[in-house]
Amino acid sequence: MIVWLNGAFGAGKSTAAQELLDLLPGSTLYDPELVGRGLKEMLPAKRLDDVEDYQDLPSWRRLVVDAAAALLTEVPGPLITPMTLLRQEYRDEIFGALAARRIPVRHMLLHAEETILRERIALRDEPVLEQSLQPLQDGSVPEEPVRERSLAHLEPYQQALDWIRGDAHVIDTSDLGPRQTAERIAEAVRTGGGACDIVQTPEPTAETLAAGVLLFDEEDRVLLVDPTYKPGWEFPGGVVEPGEPPARAGVREVAEELDIRLPTMPRLLVLDWEAPVPPGFGGLRLLFDGGRLPDEQIRDLLLPGSELRDWRFVTEDEAESMLPPVRWNRLRWALRARAQGRPLYLEAGVPVG
Repeated sequence: MIVWLNGAFGAGKSTAAQELLDLLPGSTLYDPELVGRGLKEMLPAKRLDDVEDYQDLPSWRRLVVDAAAALLTEVPGPLITPMTLLRQEYRDEIFGALAARRIPVRHMLLHAEETILRERIALRDEPVLEQSLQPLQDGSVPEEPVRERSLAHLEPYQQALDWIRGDAHVIDTSDLGPRQTAERIAEAVRTGGGACDIVQTPEPTAETLAAGVLLFDEEDRVLLVDPTYKPGWEFPGGVVEPGEPPARAGVREVAEELDIRLPTMPRLLVLDWEAPVPPGFGGLRLLFDGGRLPDEQIRDLLLPGSELRDWRFVTEDEAESMLPPVRWNRLRWALRARAQGRPLYLEAGVPVG
């Protein structure tokens, strides 16, 4: 298990984490910031210049999960992880990958009002300086005062509060000391607080076969869904189970995700061979035409909290800004196949034959 302590700088994450080690037997402190510091040392300055924060590095997000899984083979757990996490798509990626490895997460938000946070930051001693990601022209890395960086995070924290409050168990630390905060966290862990009920999708170990279903409204806009367990928008669908016909897999996934029962088997639009790009294994991706949904069925769409956060009907142009390039390209050709009334075979997103 991972007990993830989220919150702004000044909320008391680090001090509470130290106290929590005494209250949760077998617990170990796991600080993902150490992963970030290591990447700063190893990555070339040109790459670091592309990002403002090490959390923006895909390698950091992947290594946070890999290191946690490795640590849990060495210690009984839980891992206590004091780490500010303000971008929802990064939460999806990290927590979803942990769920795929069957590692449960308890998400705790340590919260205090902004005036209190500013007071705590102002009183903070600064003998230690943190390093910025941005290198200087001579290749060295400038030092940035902790206090300045902490204040700069207050506005993004306020903007992220809505989604974090809806996801985490909230503990108000305004009038609590580190020990009291740790006791509240420990009690929440014992009673199941902060449990992230994310669908546990196993990470692939070889090529996979996946089936997606395109559903349309009366204006021929296509339905996209926002999974909780990975970043970015997606089509309804999923991995085809062993021995399962792909079209039936698409129908099953639509029923499980959206509670929509398609009356007939959907028509194939695109079969796309996705090249293996490490760490991914690639495989075959099929998109089917699920047809138009009547208005009354759209009004009754259900979203299981463990799988989907949101849904939206969008135009092709709108989808381009929402989907990763590989998915948008697949959608683009699927829409043309639908218009032409014939399926298309793609290899790495390019029509063949």
